[in-house]
Amino acid sequence: MTTTLIDAIGLLVTHDEERPEVEGAALLLEDGRVAWWGESAAAPAADTRIDANGGCVMPGFVDSHSHLVFAGDRADEFEARMSGRRYEAGGIRRTVRLTREATDGQLLANARRLLTEARLQGTTTMEIKSGYGLSVADEERSVRLARLLTEEVTFLGAHVVPDGIDSEDYVDLVCGEMLDACAPHAKWIDVFCETGAFTIDETRRILEAGLARGLGARVHAGQLGESDGVRLAVELGAASVDHCTFLTEADVEALAGSSTVATLLPGAEFSTRQPYPDARRLLDAGATVALATDCNPGSSYTTSMPFCIAVAVREMGMTPAEALRAATLGGAAALRRTDIGHLRVGAAAHAVLLDAPTYVHLAYRPGVPLVRRTFTA
Repeated sequence: MTTTLIDAIGLLVTHDEERPEVEGAALLLEDGRVAWWGESAAAPAADTRIDANGGCVMPGFVDSHSHLVFAGDRADEFEARMSGRRYEAGGIRRTVRLTREATDGQLLANARRLLTEARLQGTTTMEIKSGYGLSVADEERSVRLARLLTEEVTFLGAHVVPDGIDSEDYVDLVCGEMLDACAPHAKWIDVFCETGAFTIDETRRILEAGLARGLGARVHAGQLGESDGVRLAVELGAASVDHCTFLTEADVEALAGSSTVATLLPGAEFSTRQPYPDARRLLDAGATVALATDCNPGSSYTTSMPFCIAVAVREMGMTPAEALRAATLGGAAALRRTDIGHLRVGAAAHAVLLDAPTYVHLAYRPGVPLVRRTFTA
């Protein structure tokens, strides 16, 4: 049994229902779990003591939407968009070509590099999708490599239809041989339900095939325009529907009355110059909201959850407390996890120590590396 006491905490964020925040606090971690928290004066002895020196301690970020298994970048596309070119989903095929050409070692090294970036910025749980292989062999290796890095692996063979194959034939492939190859390595199945990607009927078919194989459902929808995919996600009990940039009143009502999390990806809007999603509208309706990076080389090449929090506060109508909750508890809900996103007793020992007295500084001081230390179980 090994114990670590983080002491002299200026503000401890627990997300406990009775005491969500504690000033002048200490936190005891024991064998990968939260064992105790309370005022510093009452702190128990421990094998190791860490002086927080008045810094804020909070749950580790839960990034519930990323695409880390890829090769190359698309900086030229970003530059073109900043000069006025409209974002289109078709650029995905360029990354597919580069990813197929890369070795397993190259893909894994790049994904590990990005995961390390995220950890240094306070992310302790990261979902990773496939979707840049789009063949049976390349999708299988994508989820297999992702599984070496996280248990939250999503099969996204339905990212776009690759060149050289009819869309109906490709959906048959995704629902059949590709799903058979990828399901053993994955926990989730996802579909990009958008113009230029997959129709609502194709999305339903693919998700239902994944559900029948025991995978949980996730959906990309509402990024490029209003989409029936949002309500389909709710109907099928999907854990999350991601992007949600364009929502109808019926979409918001459906999300608010369900357990499906609306995962917002401000890095994508920053990079594509699309309108930012209206988080205030969702929160006021009672929907559960998550924030995630959407880290990918085409439309959101960031691993920084603090950056996403800053943008959400500045542009999306969230308070700093709401943004932090969305980046921790919200992400955990989007992954259907109850052991992360909070620091209640018994939770995984996933915590972040800031070089700042409060989490408000994540938005107040954007771009500043405030994470002093990231703790993982």
